Amino acid sequence: MNLIDAGIVENRQALPGHWHVHARGLMGSWLIWLRCPDIVREAKPGQFIMVRCGPETTLPRPFSIHRVDGDHLSLFYAVREGGRGTTWLAGQKAGASAPIFGPLGNGFAIDPKARNLLLVAGGTGIAPLYFLAEHAVKNKLKVTLLYGTVDKNRYPVPGVIEAVAATEDGSVGEKGLITDLLPRFVESADQVFACGPMPMLRDMFNRQRELKLEGRPVQISLEVRMGCGVGVCYGCTVKTKNGLKQVCQDGPIFDLNEILWDELGLCPGGS
Repeated sequence: MNLIDAGIVENRQALPGHWHVHARGLMGSWLIWLRCPDIVREAKPGQFIMVRCGPETTLPRPFSIHRVDGDHLSLFYAVREGGRGTTWLAGQKAGASAPIFGPLGNGFAIDPKARNLLLVAGGTGIAPLYFLAEHAVKNKLKVTLLYGTVDKNRYPVPGVIEAVAATEDGSVGEKGLITDLLPRFVESADQVFACGPMPMLRDMFNRQRELKLEGRPVQISLEVRMGCGVGVCYGCTVKTKNGLKQVCQDGPIFDLNEILWDELGLCPGGS
């Protein structure tokens, strides 16, 4: 693990915000590039870093590594109304620096025999999956990305990866939930990887037979609140079939069937 002041190369708003009746207002999504060669050399798809987001926040914030390029890595993050940490980060300019440490957690595990990967992303769940997609493409693997979002204005996927979209209003791709597209693609996939809102992942677990996921290896990136990122505070503890696990140390990558979804968030210190 490396603790450094990473130079900010670029920090810009990548997508506009929107309002949702079930969530705080989303002010937008940002893309930040940081120079941190020591972390980049060690980073694996699925890992994350912790960022100390200004003097008004006591605890650092976790961010999945979105992309790596040379000595730089990027973070793709949402800024919500009242989110002090991400609001501070979005206000930082190129030339400034941000205290970060990482890489942390485990990473996605690609089976050496796998040739076709299916990635399922919801919203900012694209963050760790894009790193995985680029890594897989470099290793000559076929990657199909299913991406679900609100509307065409919140579609951040470049054309370098084969992507199939579903939007809530039908303005890009099909109208509806991205999970509903799984049966069309999952049978040709050797492995499935997913990251997105908790309801999306829980839906995948509850509808495994309907979505043709039963008996298939499905790895998920679990996004929960964290306090320290290094296994000291137990603030990210979740219940699994194998006992209590810490997302920062034992995850954030888990098997879909390992998590006790009905008890998620009920353990002491959990999110």
